[in-house]
Amino acid sequence: MTTAFRLGLLAALARPSTLRAMALVATGAFLGSAVNACIRHIAGEMHPFEITFFRFFFGFLVLAPFFVRRGWAPFRTQRLAQHCVRGAIHALSMILLVTGITLTPIAKVAALVFTSPLFVTVMAVFVLGEVLRARRISALVFGFAGTLVIVRPGIATLDVGALIILGASVSFAVIMILLKILARTESPVTITAYTALVSIPITGIVAIPVWQAPSPAHLGWLALAGLCGSLNHLCQAQALKEADVTAVLPVGYTMLIFSAILGYAFFGEVPDVWTWVGGTMIFASALYIADRERRLRA
Repeated sequence: MTTAFRLGLLAALARPSTLRAMALVATGAFLGSAVNACIRHIAGEMHPFEITFFRFFFGFLVLAPFFVRRGWAPFRTQRLAQHCVRGAIHALSMILLVTGITLTPIAKVAALVFTSPLFVTVMAVFVLGEVLRARRISALVFGFAGTLVIVRPGIATLDVGALIILGASVSFAVIMILLKILARTESPVTITAYTALVSIPITGIVAIPVWQAPSPAHLGWLALAGLCGSLNHLCQAQALKEADVTAVLPVGYTMLIFSAILGYAFFGEVPDVWTWVGGTMIFASALYIADRERRLRA
């Protein structure tokens, strides 16, 4: 961590808005871990496709009053095709994530999800024309080495769940690239609205062949997952609005801690040392890349 970055971080922490943003990120990290725990709790009793549909459905219900209050304004767009593509990929990414959660300890899920910013950095070079310099390349190599530490191909038994989570991370990266493109002309409300409108029917259709009527208890857990998921997104969006990403990004690492606590408390899962080592390497790489982006913009 450079001296300039430390001084910038200390100056940011002196602002009340930054402290509030860090609290929001920590809250979002806990909520995201809670979503994974809810999904894991019912994973053995419902198909992942059906869980994904209800995750989107209840998540949209939480935000529906906001859309109703604004009328049809959020749905006015001249980029409908791009919204549909992003919504379809978002549906795929959630299907992969939920499937992976059913197979993988939630602490390992949290660690592997941190690879998404690394994939975004690589894709931005080819899609957005961003320049990939030597320091970023070194950070990427270090981050992907952390991924290999967690997965340990050829050393540990092939973990299908971990590979599925990595597939979800790649999909999330594509979503973020599309978000950067859409954000040039579209509001966050419009992007969120179309993501839900496209994702819900797609996941609903995919779930039809495996559909089973959920019990009231299952609906309760799914509703809780949807609520926590939507609140998580709101916390993250507000945090990034109030503070620089490099000031709040380190707090996101608490998701691995929260996931480890929930995994142990409810499922008896104890993360191995490789999950902690690899997760730290991945997160350090993502943090360094974010710091470089901030300084280059400045």
